Amino acid sequence: MSTIKLIKQKLAALSPDKIEILDESARHIGHKGAKSGGGHFILTIVSCNFYEKSTMARHKMIYAALGEMMSKDIHALSIKAYTPEEI
Repeated sequence: MSTIKLIKQKLAALSPDKIEILDESARHIGHKGAKSGGGHFILTIVSCNFYEKSTMARHKMIYAALGEMMSKDIHALSIKAYTPEEI
């Protein structure tokens, strides 16, 4: 399974209305983190589960959902997390 599909599968736990993931790993070839195999991704996610949550709390929710992917499959993750009303 591709890393993007696995990320989407794990983030399904947050009941997202929308998920967009851009793999920017190719732009970081030669970067120290890329040598370990971890990719660079940009994530945009919209979920009602983010209501009344700070940016930090939203990011923690995402990291928790991704679990160990954050230490082996993902080297860098840029996150934009919104509620449906914030779009």
